[in-house]
Amino acid sequence: MSTPNVTVVRACLRGGAGGSPTVVVQDEPHGPSPDDDERRRIPVARGASHAVYLRHVGDTTELRFFTEEGELPACGHGTVAALAFLAARHGGAGPYRATLRAGGRVFAGRAERDGELITAAFDPGPVDLREPTDEERSLVLSALGLAPDETGANLRIAGVGRERVLVPVPGRAALAGLRPDLDRLRAACDRFGLLGAYVHSEPSPEGALAARMFAPSIGVPEDIANANGTACLAAHLAGRGIHRIAVDMGDALGSPATVTAAAGPDLRVEIGGAARVLTE
Repeated sequence: MSTPNVTVVRACLRGGAGGSPTVVVQDEPHGPSPDDDERRRIPVARGASHAVYLRHVGDTTELRFFTEEGELPACGHGTVAALAFLAARHGGAGPYRATLRAGGRVFAGRAERDGELITAAFDPGPVDLREPTDEERSLVLSALGLAPDETGANLRIAGVGRERVLVPVPGRAALAGLRPDLDRLRAACDRFGLLGAYVHSEPSPEGALAARMFAPSIGVPEDIANANGTACLAAHLAGRGIHRIAVDMGDALGSPATVTAAAGPDLRVEIGGAARVLTE
């Protein structure tokens, strides 16, 4: 099946470069749309890990997210890419605002152009946080190649759309040195219904840190930029009095990315990043 209106957006850039290449496809209102098998194949064919499919229904834009493994209920950097695409199509001066629907919820997004770059942000929804079980902790850490004393006390299970495990390590050097057993990690995540493992360094007083997201259960061994994981971390760190963070990702994959997040006292989060629309 042909796939018209395929666009590649690099989402969550760092310093205007890098970012996560994300496929954006706008469904034709009266033409044929790709079936779900085709939606899984399209990002792979374009050299991307994720694709987002847009459909306009009245004043709302519906989003669906796919990897080669299937559909996801939510995708943070995919939402950033979708907002950048919509803002580029909209044109005009001033901020662009959109009402989006994904994963059974309606939420607001915004974007603003600055030259070739578009900065986008949105509300990912409420974040649920809980302590991991002993079995979750043991199997995930073992698959990551980490001993319990290498992670600190702040390991959490966090969910926005789907649960994942937040794993702290002492610094960026420890993060860069990770060599997880992806088969074992997938087995552990599948067993507990987890999306993956979001491993992060400790934040500076200004909220700067680095992270790596391993998600083999959805066909993504390592994600260049994981915005929803960053939203989960922002909600967790807000409980420690850190309300704004900037998370560097993608360095291990040669594509530096940065995701920003802000969390209020009620743990509501806004996440975002800069993007560039590459092709149409």
